[in-house]
Amino acid sequence: MKRHKFLCTLVLAFTTLAGCRKLDVDVESRYTPGNFPTNGASYAAAVGAVYAQLANTKSGDATYFMNSTGFSYGVDYWMLQELSTDEAIIPARDGNYDDGGKYRFLHLHTWTGNLPFVISSWQWGFGGINIANNALNLVNALPASASKNATMAELKTMRSLFYFFMMDSFGNIPIVDTYPVASQPATKPRKEVFAFIENTLKSALPDLPAKVDGTTYGRATKWLAFALLEKMYLNAEYYTGVSRYPEAVAMADSILTNAPYTLDGDYFSVFKPDNGPQIKETIFAIPYDANLIPGCHFTRFGLHPFLKAKYDLPDAFGPSVALSTIADFYAFFTLPNDIRNTTWLAGPQTNKDGSPNIQRVSSKTLDASSTEPDHQIDWQVTITPEMKLKAGGEGKLDVGNDLLGQLKGARSIKFYPDKNINTSTRFQNNDMPVFRLADVMMMKAEAILRGAAPTAVKGEMQTADVLVSKVRGRSGAPAVAGITLDSMLVERAREFAWEGWRRNDLIRFGKFEGKWGFKKADNDAFRRIFPIPEIELALNPGLVRNPGY
Repeated sequence: MKRHKFLCTLVLAFTTLAGCRKLDVDVESRYTPGNFPTNGASYAAAVGAVYAQLANTKSGDATYFMNSTGFSYGVDYWMLQELSTDEAIIPARDGNYDDGGKYRFLHLHTWTGNLPFVISSWQWGFGGINIANNALNLVNALPASASKNATMAELKTMRSLFYFFMMDSFGNIPIVDTYPVASQPATKPRKEVFAFIENTLKSALPDLPAKVDGTTYGRATKWLAFALLEKMYLNAEYYTGVSRYPEAVAMADSILTNAPYTLDGDYFSVFKPDNGPQIKETIFAIPYDANLIPGCHFTRFGLHPFLKAKYDLPDAFGPSVALSTIADFYAFFTLPNDIRNTTWLAGPQTNKDGSPNIQRVSSKTLDASSTEPDHQIDWQVTITPEMKLKAGGEGKLDVGNDLLGQLKGARSIKFYPDKNINTSTRFQNNDMPVFRLADVMMMKAEAILRGAAPTAVKGEMQTADVLVSKVRGRSGAPAVAGITLDSMLVERAREFAWEGWRRNDLIRFGKFEGKWGFKKADNDAFRRIFPIPEIELALNPGLVRNPGY
């Protein structure tokens, strides 16, 4: 039982708020000053809906920014960040998985403000902001106490996290810090949003907990605030036009000097289905539970039915073949002795005992383009990193849906397949790390490469080489000497694949307009931020369309 009591409280709290999707709801359906919890034990229930929104749960208390169609999902935000890069792709397979082109548009950088992932991510993010503002409004009316201060700080930090996601994705956005929203809020410049998040986090820091254990796992702490500030300062030159790399190092050192985090000796343990508070490098994670806190879908999207037995997956589970990566990205995983190389499946596949995974299949089922008479063959399951399109499939990036097509593109098992997966929903138990110590160290190394001075921590002078070598060493890879910014981007790809940071990294390194997969190189720098959803522009004349869209 890796879950702790707070998570159950979180689910119950979200259930309490789940019926509350309009501004004119009956007060009996949600917390009000009259029924709001007033003791420390029940504060968790009050903030639970914010965490439930961060996971993949349906949005509860709606916001001005949500339209009447309803729900938004955190998984769509992940899709927005990853499918727009070289790190992940969902090609069409004989028309399956095209879904109106929504995956293809992200890969090719041809999206518009009507893209479903753009709309749902906006609604998810501002839904979280509004839920936090609602709770803040109610907590603020309570009598003064240490619990009140701590809860206010926690809610402000979580609102800041949602605001960071929205600022990073959409650039110039409204600043809303009241509930309910009194008017149609206007767009604010990105640097003003940056300052709002920064000031909010700094004001929250004194009242945030420093404790790291099961009671604070998956919750806002001082260390989350420091890590978020470090991420902001590392990207400040792009966000605001002013570099702040020394501040990024200072935020890293606040964690490296004072927090109890260490790199886990087993890289795989950080992402396994039983990950949780026992992982010593996770600063902030989104806890998932296959039955209580749905949202983690990696096993569903990344495997193939022929691979179920190897990972002890139940017979009733039906995996998809949709989600892959491209050969260009998979090619980064070649360092000698690096165990991160084994987080990908490619080439001939084996069974659990190491024997070849042989399947008896029809030759036409294997290769629909075969001109030979159909016959039965014994075929070793093989995943091909290259993703050649089928004849006539160029328009929809269609790789075919025969067995060869289904198994095109390397598959990630970083978020390890869960044998206890919920077979009806296909959700699994792996928690999703948002910030972990390795990122703190790698961000510090990058800030040093970009001009900040190296600093000593606990008697050790930490240069970029020292920091990256520590992260590499945990995975068995050789140390580095003379690391450059270009190689740092590759290092981040190896360490943080599929953790939701690739778009952020490519933009900071000036590579988002590059060529990969089926995407051509372009000069569309305006696509470094996504468009404000068309439906939101129609609802609120105070919003300003992002340049280029």
